[in-house]
Amino acid sequence: MPTFVVSLRLPETFDEEFISLIPSHRAFINQLLSEKIVEVYAISSDRSRGWVTMHGDDAAAVRAVVEQFPLFHFLEGVEIDELFIFDSTASRFPHISLN
Repeated sequence: MPTFVVSLRLPETFDEEFISLIPSHRAFINQLLSEKIVEVYAISSDRSRGWVTMHGDDAAAVRAVVEQFPLFHFLEGVEIDELFIFDSTASRFPHISLN
């Protein structure tokens, strides 16, 4: 299944409605992580941008999942790019210890 990176632009300020949705958003992301739909979820330290690496049949399928994010309506921008190569230490076999 193809892998995509989704770049998110978050709003400059977070109102009460946005903050109230964070727990349900995190629960949804955690569900996607456990289902191995999402590989990586990251938010910049200044909380202005985010990146989600996820699997999907195509960009439309990925967008359909992103549109289910509880915080989706607050996002100021969403870009979806299919990756040609996605390599990480997490996807490698663990080192074998002979102990």
